[in-house]
Amino acid sequence: MTSDTAETRMEEAPQVPLTLEGASVLHQMFRVRWSAWRALPEGRRSEVVAEAAAAMEGMEGTALYSMLGHKGDLLLLHFRKSFEELNQAQLRVAGLALSDYLELATSYLSVVELGLYESSAKTYRSLLEKGVEPHSDDWNRQIEEMLAIQRKAMAPRLWPEIPPNRYICFYPMDRKRAESKNWYQVPMQDRQRMMHEHGMIGRRYAGEVRQIISGSIGFDDWEWGVDLFADDPLVFKKLIYEMRFDEVSAVYALFGAFFVGLRFAPADLGAFLTGKAPGWAAK
Repeated sequence: MTSDTAETRMEEAPQVPLTLEGASVLHQMFRVRWSAWRALPEGRRSEVVAEAAAAMEGMEGTALYSMLGHKGDLLLLHFRKSFEELNQAQLRVAGLALSDYLELATSYLSVVELGLYESSAKTYRSLLEKGVEPHSDDWNRQIEEMLAIQRKAMAPRLWPEIPPNRYICFYPMDRKRAESKNWYQVPMQDRQRMMHEHGMIGRRYAGEVRQIISGSIGFDDWEWGVDLFADDPLVFKKLIYEMRFDEVSAVYALFGAFFVGLRFAPADLGAFLTGKAPGWAAK
């Protein structure tokens, strides 16, 4: 097949980029019922804290954050292997005596996602050059073979540990689907270019911030969740501000609420609930 024919046939290729999915993710944002909590006898508060701290210490893949602002007080971030395990974590928290003094302000459900714009385009082109019909059994088989290789290579990114950084910034986002600007009607090669330019900005911050993208289409009210982890919160502002100027964000992005918190250890839960600065103050 000539290159001209191959390029013409690229119009037949799917416009949907392939994705890899990994860890299941649940964000839980709570408000503390401070009046009810302070009304408890000191001995009972100690018992409740001891139970919750021990439980959360044993919940591998869960991190605690003291939230800033009015949107909540406590953020629990859970990374698990499946939705079943996320449900177990949610129920474990709900079963604690401490839950009587927590009010769920909001939550977010998603799965770690890696978009494969460049790999998708190369794979589609290669299959079309070999004369493989899109969505045929042979097409689907070879696509899955490629994905299996990518899953193995990308395993550390698909199944990450929660970064240990002091600060977290979480926000959900969409791509615009309005009449004038619709991301999903832009040709795939143009989306690939814009995403590449967008990613190049993030790479410049690689030593300062860790980013984990999770997909939530079909799971929650937005399309993606973005978690940023850093030891200096100003990095969040600088990174997001710079990204606002690139085409994919300036033209096609919609952002939800932002949530910022400071990580603390389960052992410092008592300090958090008494209004004292948990362990990060001593670091």
